[in-house]
Amino acid sequence: MRRLTPLPPQRAADLVGRYAAERAVARRRMLASLAVLAVLLVLASYAAEVRPLVLAGNIGKFTAYLGQIMPVLRPDHLGTDLAEWYWGLPKWLSLLGETLLMAYLGTLLGAVGGFVLCFVAAGNLVKSPAIRFAAKRYLEICRTVPEIVFALIFVIAFGLGPMVGVLALAIHTTGALGKLFSEVVENIDMKPVEGLTGTGASWVEIVRFAVLPQVLSNFASYALLRFEINVRGAGVMGFVGAGGIGQELLVAIRNFYYSDVSAILLMIVLTVFAIDLGTEKLRHRLIDGEGER
Repeated sequence: MRRLTPLPPQRAADLVGRYAAERAVARRRMLASLAVLAVLLVLASYAAEVRPLVLAGNIGKFTAYLGQIMPVLRPDHLGTDLAEWYWGLPKWLSLLGETLLMAYLGTLLGAVGGFVLCFVAAGNLVKSPAIRFAAKRYLEICRTVPEIVFALIFVIAFGLGPMVGVLALAIHTTGALGKLFSEVVENIDMKPVEGLTGTGASWVEIVRFAVLPQVLSNFASYALLRFEINVRGAGVMGFVGAGGIGQELLVAIRNFYYSDVSAILLMIVLTVFAIDLGTEKLRHRLIDGEGER
């Protein structure tokens, strides 16, 4: 074994001193960053009117409401209590299915819109700054305005109904997925694109044969993730008259039907859990399958 040669005492002391100085500088930077973060937190809390004392003084009302909406389930009458708790199950399942269809159609239409516009917004495929600017700004408008605002506008224009929720979700999904899709396209390997360009292929052919094979799995993964988000979004569309289970939940909240509130919330939560687990497995399969190629 080779023996390590010890450093001269003066050299070792110099290195230890420099290390201590660097640690002191890093510690001061960390403390300064924490101080700035604390100041910003206080300023943001003040601007947002966050009052910890009010929160602490009224937290009991929140927990009391949770206690009120919980049903009474007795072990010796469990079947009767469950039947009474879910007295409106057929109607609620129908509305929940309507909510899922809204999310599905909104995601599908939005994914198609984002798919079409992402290639136009990608800087490595479109050289015209004006075209890219117009496409990106349109996508920004679509995803900046909340779905609930679009739903309110469409309710005024088209009246109440699930179609309003589908349109609102589709527009917002177009903006969100278009942004994600374009970033995926901008990170592709450009060698296949350069090869097809050299053969005289058209822009559509380049997208079809050089770009799509590299991005389809990521596109599908992002679309599935967006479907999860849209299921949650569709659940509150009923608050503005866009149909679905949200409208029934709003009625229960306004009329103080406490047990109905908990029953509907539990259905929504379990549905979102199931969709999250299912789509998560699909996304992992898509990503793993792409990595094995």
